Amino acid sequence: MPKAAEPPGRGSDQGPGPCKRAKAAAGGPACPLNFASPSLLFGSLIAPVEPEAFFREFWEKQPLVLRRDDPAVAAYYQALFRLSDLKSLCGRGLLYGRDVNVCRCVKGKKKVFNKDGRVHFLQLRKDLDQRRATIQFHQPQRFKDELWRIQEKLECYFGSLVGSNVYITPAGSQGLPPHYDDVEVFILQLEGQKHWRLYHPTVPLAREYSVEAEERIGRPAHEFTLKPGDVLYFPRGTVHQADVPPGLAHSTHVTISTYQNSSWGDCLLDTVSGLVFDAVKEDVALRAGIPRQLLLQVEGTAAARRRLGGLLRTLADRLEGTGALLAGGMKKDFVTHRLPPYHVGDGADLSTPGGRVPRLDSTVRLQFKDYSVLTVGPDQNQSDETQETMVYIYHSLKNRRELHMMGNEETESHGLRFPLSHMDALKQIWGHSTICVKDLKLTTDEEKENLVLSLWTECLIQVV
Repeated sequence: MPKAAEPPGRGSDQGPGPCKRAKAAAGGPACPLNFASPSLLFGSLIAPVEPEAFFREFWEKQPLVLRRDDPAVAAYYQALFRLSDLKSLCGRGLLYGRDVNVCRCVKGKKKVFNKDGRVHFLQLRKDLDQRRATIQFHQPQRFKDELWRIQEKLECYFGSLVGSNVYITPAGSQGLPPHYDDVEVFILQLEGQKHWRLYHPTVPLAREYSVEAEERIGRPAHEFTLKPGDVLYFPRGTVHQADVPPGLAHSTHVTISTYQNSSWGDCLLDTVSGLVFDAVKEDVALRAGIPRQLLLQVEGTAAARRRLGGLLRTLADRLEGTGALLAGGMKKDFVTHRLPPYHVGDGADLSTPGGRVPRLDSTVRLQFKDYSVLTVGPDQNQSDETQETMVYIYHSLKNRRELHMMGNEETESHGLRFPLSHMDALKQIWGHSTICVKDLKLTTDEEKENLVLSLWTECLIQVV
């Protein structure tokens, strides 16, 4: 039995014992990841640590190194992205800045060597070999199928966007200065070796990226070297830097990141606006005017602050006493920008409904539940004066993989909207493994048939 992984220790290569994985049956090495479900995938990614122990002891708390002294695991990780993959990828119209950055840490600062326009492989090799620069490849899941497969399952598991970057660094070089990120980070070492130094956070659970000066961060809290197949996790805000020692081959690792802007603070910002929108319709105290000249005052008055505090407490009581759906804006943003489900081929089964058309006497089942969200919000097709609350269903079945995590690229939300009176029927469909159409909580048979037909058209339900 391999020893359970531990937090990384001080000194090169200190930390957990090797994490062995069982070999497959004769005929080839085992894939170290289990894609049967999102939870099983994550469990296999951090094995032998159990997910429950991971979230109790490490998540948002401290780093974790997982050693995989197994050639089969190393071979799988190496196939995720290799330096040699850049040659074919450069033929797909990659651009500097958008797809690739070329950089090196020089005297504690990031120096960028990007050219203008398209990326050419021979120039990348020259930068790597002669300038000792790091090649940073943005969001490789847009091109590499296995990373797509991993990351879309992790998006289901976390309920948050999951991005990635590949870093290829030559021997005797460092790509980035000491810094911290605003994301939870999982490092998968693919090729070669990389020497890491981690420092205590200067801003725990940071909400933004920042470079830190060497004199500010002190001595490393953890120091170690990753080899192919190894995995490193550290929380957002963890100050870190990494280099490739002289005399070794180049290093390739992929950084898989998640939980950007996914804090309780973000949820509160999103929830309160919708809560006020609904409460102001019913509570005359919220519709009462603010004191005269309040907006002209520098600090406001103690009476005004007490009044706002009382109204906030009223909203808190309302929130705890209702079954209202939370964070509608975050839900829409997540589903609109996430990866589509992994598939082989053209994905026609995700955009074209199949099977029998649902009728009143049909029994139906929700499909692609992990790729859809149910929320409520004002009717966006009406003016502010007449807006009614509607039920919205957003899904990622038609999302474009090539736009994933590309920031300013145009994205389009996909889904349906229904009157609020359809909420109970939709909750029935979302909450049951199967349900008969005629049992849906709607007034007329026509409403029941129209609801399931709309969902079937979007490939969200099937007749069983």
